[in-house]
Amino acid sequence: MSDIPLSATSGSPDMEAMSGEPDLAAMAEILRASGRYRVQRRLEPRRTFLVPDGSATRTALFVDVETTGLDPSKDEIIELAMVPFTYGLDGRIFEIGEPFERFQEPKCPIPENITQLTGITDAMVTGQHIDPAEVSAFASGADLVIAHNAAFDRRFVERLSEAFTTKPWACSMSQIDWASEGYEGTKLTYLAAGAGFFYDRHRAAHDCHAAIELLATPLPKSGVLAMSQLLDQARRPSWRIWAENSPFDLKDTLKARGYRWNGDSNSSPRAWYIDVEEQAREAELAFLRGEIYKREISLREHKITAYNRFSDRL
Repeated sequence: MSDIPLSATSGSPDMEAMSGEPDLAAMAEILRASGRYRVQRRLEPRRTFLVPDGSATRTALFVDVETTGLDPSKDEIIELAMVPFTYGLDGRIFEIGEPFERFQEPKCPIPENITQLTGITDAMVTGQHIDPAEVSAFASGADLVIAHNAAFDRRFVERLSEAFTTKPWACSMSQIDWASEGYEGTKLTYLAAGAGFFYDRHRAAHDCHAAIELLATPLPKSGVLAMSQLLDQARRPSWRIWAENSPFDLKDTLKARGYRWNGDSNSSPRAWYIDVEEQAREAELAFLRGEIYKREISLREHKITAYNRFSDRL
């Protein structure tokens, strides 16, 4: 028995002898390296990704809300989390600040499906209130606001505080090409699983920390930091082009090209529209004039930047 190396015995007692418990990280790496297992780790939110090196940094604010429904004109925020972090212009993430977390009691009971989704009950929010002035003060120092599905979160928080209307925004769901990096979906839980970790989902602060973890990680195929790709996309202007009063019999042509119909009661026209990058703008206008209207026509356009993107102000 003495001729058998200690490390070869069952349970690897050489690892356990010093600490009294198994080296879980080493065991996980053995499983992963075998190619026969995928190992998921629980996310442990951290305060530092990289030690600041003296390079120029900015402050981002990752925002997430839980709400009573999907319509910001009638549904309400029941939980708000904001997590600040510093980042370099190249996309490196350095330090995470103290989070802001608040509940708010809505005017009506929380729908049962929302409680099942978020775990937030009426008892948890009773008597709770989110102070818009406190929110504005916390958000005031942010150079950039990020959300995972910013088209949802921005419309809610702008109704809570005007501070969010003056900030540039970015979306970690739509402004990173997750599909080309091998991910099968863009939901935060899918992305976390693909990156090798899990977390207590559908609570606002947990979602923020999970998303920041993803932003700090190199993308699996390109090797580019996710935050770097996000910043690159957020900085690029785009254009919303409206096909107002287009011929009805060509609606399928517009739809097949990627146009969407705006039927909402808002300040925008009830018409087909498309969002295109700057370099595709002239080609899209030429398509409309040549294939849809078949004449020279002045078309409604809106320039989209990080300051109005994902908002109702288009």
